[in-house]
Amino acid sequence: MNKVEIYPVTGLPIIKKGDNLALMICQAAEKQGTPIQNGDVIVITHVVVARAEGNVVDLKTVNPSKFATSVAERTNKDPRLVEVILRESKSIVRMSKGKFITETKQGLVCANSGIDQSNVPGHTVVALLPEDSDQSAQTIRQTLNKISKKDVAVIVSDTHGRPLRQGEINIALGTSGFEPLLDRRGKKDLFGYTIRVKRTAIADELASAAELVIGQTNEGIPVAIVRGYLYPKSETSTAKKLIRLPEDDLFI
Repeated sequence: MNKVEIYPVTGLPIIKKGDNLALMICQAAEKQGTPIQNGDVIVITHVVVARAEGNVVDLKTVNPSKFATSVAERTNKDPRLVEVILRESKSIVRMSKGKFITETKQGLVCANSGIDQSNVPGHTVVALLPEDSDQSAQTIRQTLNKISKKDVAVIVSDTHGRPLRQGEINIALGTSGFEPLLDRRGKKDLFGYTIRVKRTAIADELASAAELVIGQTNEGIPVAIVRGYLYPKSETSTAKKLIRLPEDDLFI
């Protein structure tokens, strides 16, 4: 039986624009006694990726439009934040009960275009989603592999809500080094029946598992190592596979 272990990567400083995130992760993992190994999955929150890439906005610099101001009044939000949400979206999916659901430029349907105000230094600074989370994951993975001399996979994660379910879970915004969607269709179950539907979003499951040690409040742990999971390797697959096409969606 496979054993999966999850290690928080502690001791990382506050990440700033231009920081070599991969190097800092390798050094912190080594220092805490869990150096990176072959087959590890490194799960990194999108907020620290955004900070390292400089993909943040200070709301003090934002001049909201009349439309953003009007929307802010209906949703009880800061009009400057609404302006940034609108800039980062392709469309507004729904505004109801003070909630703001959009489709982001990256194709995700989520609250507030994925913009995060938590775990970002500065009371008026917000973190945007990476412009291309898959590319971010690939760049970090290439540097991790070079520094550690190990072959790892990388997930850039974020916390999302789910239709008809309370609470939030971590999902994979970007992936590199493995197949994020495991297709089990055509295989036999325990009793010999052919599976016709099952596709497992292993990238989301790994991201959620990592969140159990990353946390969301004052823990200050933005990275986790998932060790022992035998993922299907791939140099070409990305997290874009996990986005359901609008014509296949039952909720919007």
